[in-house]
Amino acid sequence: MRKYLIILSLLGLLIGVPAFAQSGDACTIEAPAEPVTLEMISWPFAITEFYGAEMEACSEIDNLTINTNFLDSSSLQEQVRLALSAGGDSPYDILHGANGQIAEWGAPGWVMPLNDLIDKYRDEYDLDDIPPGYWESGSYNGNIYGIPVVGNTLHLVYRTDVFEENGWAVPDTYTELINWCDEVGLGNPDWELIYAMDVSRSRAWELEFFMLLRAMGGDYLGDDNMPAFNSDEGLAAVDLMIDTVNHCVGEDGVAYGLNEIQVAMGNGGLPLTKIWASRAATMADPERTDLGDVIGYAPAPRVTEDGPRAGSAWLDFYFIPTNTSNDPDLIFQVIMETVDAASQQAAAAVGSTTRNSAGEYGGPYLPAANATIGNGIGNYAVNPAITIAIAKLEQYLPLVWPGDMSAEEALEAAAADYITEATAQGYIEG
Repeated sequence: MRKYLIILSLLGLLIGVPAFAQSGDACTIEAPAEPVTLEMISWPFAITEFYGAEMEACSEIDNLTINTNFLDSSSLQEQVRLALSAGGDSPYDILHGANGQIAEWGAPGWVMPLNDLIDKYRDEYDLDDIPPGYWESGSYNGNIYGIPVVGNTLHLVYRTDVFEENGWAVPDTYTELINWCDEVGLGNPDWELIYAMDVSRSRAWELEFFMLLRAMGGDYLGDDNMPAFNSDEGLAAVDLMIDTVNHCVGEDGVAYGLNEIQVAMGNGGLPLTKIWASRAATMADPERTDLGDVIGYAPAPRVTEDGPRAGSAWLDFYFIPTNTSNDPDLIFQVIMETVDAASQQAAAAVGSTTRNSAGEYGGPYLPAANATIGNGIGNYAVNPAITIAIAKLEQYLPLVWPGDMSAEEALEAAAADYITEATAQGYIEG
């Protein structure tokens, strides 16, 4: 049975969380000799919902029950940290995480290396269908910890009819974006918002900062793990982020999270947004909007005309906790059945998959997503110290826009706190 937080159930009624059919591909796992119940924890968006249905289909196997548990990503990560760091048996057998969890969960040994299982089942599940770079992204210090199941990035979604009627060009740089916002006019009564980007939560401020910083040639840490984000590039990235909010988003738009942005695009209240490809995949769904025919997709804007696109390359993974009380071989097979070729080909209709063989089955957003990933800023370095930097930037960056701190004060405070904690954890020599 699927378990949801009540608030997510209510949101599902508002935004139309879809119920997905299975791929029709039978689960072929050999039945365990004794009853086994496996618990999976994930956060919900279209493709992970689809995979949840695929995974639960393995409950048709005798003596096997799969429970899929969905909650928001921040709560999931908090629960997983508590469960895996406390010792004892893990309450979960399959964990959903992203790039940041490779080092965070892999370095302390919270999740198990999967190299041997991948080699064992490579031919049966055609695991070479998943590009080597994706496996590399799931690796830390030579061990593969994450099975890549979803590709993701942030790119532009816009109203093609409105842009054509007004003779607007889709912005290709942040300068063009801000100029376009000034032309349309913040607070234009024709629109609920003129432009939306998720800055409704602390992690969203940090993510946008990271993309702009990388697009300017900066990074979070140096080779010695000392902070590098409090640089001239870092200050310029914060300034550009605040300028974008001030010119394009406005006070009302700061409160818009991903769900609200998706609804605003679907109901015709929004002409342009930068949003996750995982959301874009279902933005033209006729069950959600009558505007599907006029919703278009474009790569994330650049900071400079010849620079990388300010969209990060994300992957979502399934992990197996080291302290699971169930058979890792069985758990691995359940994951493989969930994301085999047939499953990913069906899942491509609602999200970006990771198998080459599923590429031709994807939706109209894929060219924009692929252009962003291929010409974008990549992702965080696989370094457990990055987790500390992210946490400190999440703490201080949201204080800049309201005026509680200047950009310089926020970055210097984050750097000082980072140095203290990174030193205490042994990432910086004391």
